[in-house]
Amino acid sequence: MAEPETLSYSDSDAKGVSKESSFDSVKLEASDDTTSDPVFERRTMRYVDWRILPLLALLYSFALIDRINLGAAFTAGMGADLKLTQGGRYSIATCLYFVPYILLQLPGNLVLRRFGVRNWLTFSVVGWGAVQLGMGFVPAWGYLTLCRILLGALEASFFPAMLYIISTWYKRHEVQKRIAIFYLLSITASGVSPILAYALSLLDGQRGIRGWEWIFIIEGAITLFLGILSWLFIPDFPDQNTFLTPAQTALVLKRIEDDRGDSIPDKITKEKVFQHLGDWTLWAYGTMFMCSTLPAYAQAYFISIILRGLGWSKTNALLLSAPPYGPSIVTTLFFSWLSDKLKHRGGFILIQALICVVGLILTAFASNGNVRYFGIFLTNAGNSGTIPGILAYASNNVVSHSKRSVQTAMTVCLGGVGGIIASTTFRTRDAPRYFPGLAVTIGSQCLLVLTLGITHIHFRRLNRLSRENKLSKPLEGQPGFFYTL
Repeated sequence: MAEPETLSYSDSDAKGVSKESSFDSVKLEASDDTTSDPVFERRTMRYVDWRILPLLALLYSFALIDRINLGAAFTAGMGADLKLTQGGRYSIATCLYFVPYILLQLPGNLVLRRFGVRNWLTFSVVGWGAVQLGMGFVPAWGYLTLCRILLGALEASFFPAMLYIISTWYKRHEVQKRIAIFYLLSITASGVSPILAYALSLLDGQRGIRGWEWIFIIEGAITLFLGILSWLFIPDFPDQNTFLTPAQTALVLKRIEDDRGDSIPDKITKEKVFQHLGDWTLWAYGTMFMCSTLPAYAQAYFISIILRGLGWSKTNALLLSAPPYGPSIVTTLFFSWLSDKLKHRGGFILIQALICVVGLILTAFASNGNVRYFGIFLTNAGNSGTIPGILAYASNNVVSHSKRSVQTAMTVCLGGVGGIIASTTFRTRDAPRYFPGLAVTIGSQCLLVLTLGITHIHFRRLNRLSRENKLSKPLEGQPGFFYTL
């Protein structure tokens, strides 16, 4: 057997010094035949998948449930009890969540390494779980709105941190399948939120507590329990992980280094942050993500209300809110698998955006209630896949940990704007058809396609110039790097 090869990196590398010195926190030893053994590589990455994706998906699913259960609680009696039907109270309570959610995304990502992944994310989970539980005891809509603001502040850094962590573990053209699995596990779990809410609403009157209050209390208690799991099992960055052997860690870092050359983090400085913020493509990714989240938020907050407006009872409106999430699992996995296999993103994002548009048009303009309900299925089938597609497209086209940190935060930050648009354009007075909100949502898909086309042309041109050696420096400062189209 060959002598062990030491893969050592230095903490000074994180400050921009050569990677040839030793990295104090990660001294790795792996044999040549181990790091080149395909069986060992498959087993290692499968273990990484099982260790990372299910837990993160479970945590994010309850982030989604705690974020979107307002619609179910409204249907279950909160709207009447807190007088949310007066004026724009429901939209205000929904919308103000996104103000701190947007503003605190980037700061949260920038301090992730300083405070540690486990410490920071456990604080986030426990914090929003406590707020969610407290929402079950609010006496008036103003207190509900305050809780929603606190919920937005505490959930702000969670999703971009998840994306940041996942993207550091995999090669560029492995990441969409993983993001899709993470997202689908989350969205499937959150898709049963209306059913869970209905079951909890049946506790109405128990211990003198209303059914909608039980929704917040029990779902908040579950989130607090998940905070314990996050403290015990939350994964860290590859160079800081403690669950792999040294040989396995060496393999993971080598794969990333060979793929894009940023296995070891560079130091985040104020100058770098502003430099990255000056890259217009990061804003383009965020714009596309905003357009993809708008239909998702619109359905999450208003699907049960729309179905109630179509004539279904409260019970059926809650129960029928879950099935449209089913077919989207198949379409999202299929397009994500195909996208990674062909190493192409844009075309598949385009196809799914068009499917979403067809669904939105049916929901907005069909006169038959069953056809409108079918439109919700199509909207989900198209929209659910564009979300991991755009996240993978963005992740594939940046290099360095500092830029990845800014990119994931900016993308998700602008995605929160989609939530604001959804909560302000789907107005109570427009029920049950919500024409203005649906029209804006259709327009957002057109903007998504336009922005996608601009970035595709830009990246295609830069790739051609790089291959022709007509650029003064390599793309993203990384020799041999080409943008994923």
